[in-house]
Amino acid sequence: MDTEYKRLNRLTLITNMLQAKRLVTAPSLAEKFGVSIRTIYRDIRTLEQSGIPIVTEEGKGYSLVDGYRLPPVSFTETEALALITAEQLVKQSTDTSLIHAFEEAILKIKSVLTNNNKSMVERLSGKVVVGKNFEKLRKSHQLIDVQQALIKYKLMEVDYTKENGETSRRIIEPFLLYNNASDEWTLIAYCRLRADFRAFRLDRMTHITFLDTHFEPHTLTVAQYLKRYVKHP
Repeated sequence: MDTEYKRLNRLTLITNMLQAKRLVTAPSLAEKFGVSIRTIYRDIRTLEQSGIPIVTEEGKGYSLVDGYRLPPVSFTETEALALITAEQLVKQSTDTSLIHAFEEAILKIKSVLTNNNKSMVERLSGKVVVGKNFEKLRKSHQLIDVQQALIKYKLMEVDYTKENGETSRRIIEPFLLYNNASDEWTLIAYCRLRADFRAFRLDRMTHITFLDTHFEPHTLTVAQYLKRYVKHP
């Protein structure tokens, strides 16, 4: 009975994961549930036989037909992006039970997103970094718009005031959002004026225009950026 319960629970969680992500691989499922890949193959066949429309992409993984059993609730694009930022904030909590509960809740929430929103959420989730003192963050009213520019590769024109009071207008390509040690939302972006990556605090952007022009995604990864630009003690 216990074995059957575990399998039923695993099948339910696999279904949720399929709905929450664009693509799920057999190895990742096997690792998560501590079972063999062969067991995962059997689980997938069981779900297919039960009528769940699973799409198999050879050499890539599994996904669900977009729109399958979507609950009545739906999320807008900006709401979906806000969920990712909230997830990063909660992960900084010192209460592990809160983190676990939220991770389970966010998985269910992600399962109702459309494939397009899932794609945006997945791109953003790797580009939002939150520090430990998030409760002291200064207010920002542009975060969602900046997130959208980041994941849609849209140019931003900003009037930026530096610490010495000097203001200049920049055309920038957003790359990474993070909360730094001073508890500020900071955007890492490629500055076309300086021809290099620069850090821009959101509260120092006195004017922001989101341009209709798109830029090519950067080949530089977040890990490569941190290794190249961030000094470690």
